[in-house]
Amino acid sequence: MRSARHQSYFLPLMGLLLGLAWIVLWTWEQSPYGRYLNHGSFGELNLDSAICRALEAGAFRDAVLPGLLFVFGWVLMTAAMMLPTSLPLLEIFRRLIRARADAKLLVALLIAGYLAVWAGFGVLAHGVYIAIYALASDGDWLVTNAWSIGAATLALAGLFQFSELKYRCLDKCRTPMSFVIERWRGRAERWNALRLGLDHGLFCVGCCWALMLLMFVVGVGSVGWMLVLGAVMAVEKNHPWGRRLAKPLGAVLIAWAGWIVYAELSPAIL
Repeated sequence: MRSARHQSYFLPLMGLLLGLAWIVLWTWEQSPYGRYLNHGSFGELNLDSAICRALEAGAFRDAVLPGLLFVFGWVLMTAAMMLPTSLPLLEIFRRLIRARADAKLLVALLIAGYLAVWAGFGVLAHGVYIAIYALASDGDWLVTNAWSIGAATLALAGLFQFSELKYRCLDKCRTPMSFVIERWRGRAERWNALRLGLDHGLFCVGCCWALMLLMFVVGVGSVGWMLVLGAVMAVEKNHPWGRRLAKPLGAVLIAWAGWIVYAELSPAIL
């Protein structure tokens, strides 16, 4: 009876938590502090805001605080966008361990490992963005040709959709049953559950990192684009024909990059 109740509550509870994450993101985007969620405005932060007035001037307020807020927003965004794509694996794992007294803890550890990998990717992407921003501040070319960064990101994401690595990682994500069975050892259960989440996160990043980079093009804080990209990745990972979506999507992204280049350069040529 207890297992049946747990089974009936698990997916609705996950849906409630994911819905709450989306609501928090939408509310944050609409608030005066939505700029902290959007990479594109880091250089335009109003340091006289209520949060910053409570802090002393210096590196923490000007650099560390936006970084910490970005990481928090990124993890929240990852939970909202990527956890729904991994619900089949979570449900398979939950059913496998449902008789255990610590089943809820093990599921929580799996989720924590999964989100930790995406948080690490977010920190890395944030570091690259800051480096590019610093280069742009030191030179005129990147300032006047900032569109080239967006075009290059779109082209990179599009080309990756045709790569063997994309399909190898995608195939792992599309077979959650075998993924869990291959890795669940039944020994050192807590570490094993965390490791399962870490491994799944690595393969998920492996197949989706390029699409997630598009958030830096369309705006990290754009809830609408989060929904669109989250839906695309969910279809890729879980729909029967999702694997066939990768190449057409790659072609669209490459064409989008080409259009940006054409739109920016054609006036100078003509």
